[in-house]
Amino acid sequence: MSNPTIRVVARIVAIPEQVEQVKVILTGLIETTRGEAGCIQYELLQNQADLTDFTFVEEWGSAGELDAHLGNTHIQSAIEQLDGLLVVPPDIRRYNKIG
Repeated sequence: MSNPTIRVVARIVAIPEQVEQVKVILTGLIETTRGEAGCIQYELLQNQADLTDFTFVEEWGSAGELDAHLGNTHIQSAIEQLDGLLVVPPDIRRYNKIG
């Protein structure tokens, strides 16, 4: 049996007045991240009913590759840029596919 991939759901909620700035920061992560080793899927969604609500849906080849992604400079830079723009800290959850 091969090692299962890691699925991630990361929710980011912007302060209403900061939605566009947050959107620019988050969309700036997509291209670079999709080129990273182990990245299988990396999509950014915006809630139609609440434009302050963003969610990344991700799939990674391994926990190590996900950890490397989270430590990359472009991710760390985005975290710094998001400081003061969010209602709450990002909610990042890791999942295993079971069915």
